[in-house]
Amino acid sequence: MNIVYIALGSNLGDRKYYLTRAIDEIEKRIGEIISLSAFYETEPWGFISRYPFLNAVLRVDTEHDAISVLDLTQSIEKDLGRKVKSHGSYQDRCIDIDLLFFNTEILKNDRLELPHPLLQERRFVLEPLVEIAPDLYHPILHKTIKDIWQEFLSVSK
Repeated sequence: MNIVYIALGSNLGDRKYYLTRAIDEIEKRIGEIISLSAFYETEPWGFISRYPFLNAVLRVDTEHDAISVLDLTQSIEKDLGRKVKSHGSYQDRCIDIDLLFFNTEILKNDRLELPHPLLQERRFVLEPLVEIAPDLYHPILHKTIKDIWQEFLSVSK
């Protein structure tokens, strides 16, 4: 059994609907949801928009490998109406699904980087992640999510 942490975000349309549908589809297609954070409203990150995001993080136990989970999450995004996946240039979107961690794997290829390379810079990821997995260990930064969150808060004051 593999453990995957997944971040969700939506800032267009009925944001709660999109997150809830994504959660339902993740459970149907990927695996059992073990933990789900609260929904957090956050300002857009990396671009300017008048539409705030609703974000959450979940832990899923899955039989799939990391690339299969990526393919399944991209399929869910498409089925929920996402047209284009952001690659360095961010924009408003009805749903965004990102893999944060897959077990303790360190992976970097042309399709996927794990752990997610920017998670320590993003309040909208760290806040819900620390809620459900404060003791999760980051295998590159060699710190727990709780420690990364505390450092984030001290820098962002």
